[in-house]
Amino acid sequence: MRFTRRLGTTPAQRRSLSNGTCPDILELDDGRFAVIGTDMTRELEAALPVDAGRAPDERIVVITRETLVAAKRDIPEA
Repeated sequence: MRFTRRLGTTPAQRRSLSNGTCPDILELDDGRFAVIGTDMTRELEAALPVDAGRAPDERIVVITRETLVAAKRDIPEA
């Protein structure tokens, strides 16, 4: 498995490299997306909506709004 491209701008372009944080969204060669963010599973799991769930190998990862907005133009329609 390999990364094929970044969605949006680099963390440096977003000035998001302070304190060891640099959220990012990357596309994988199999069409899935990898998200680099802060693991907030413990803090947010109890607040999940009743129709949302998390498998044991999944984590709730938080990225900044700026990261997602910057990636919007690169997110495919289908």
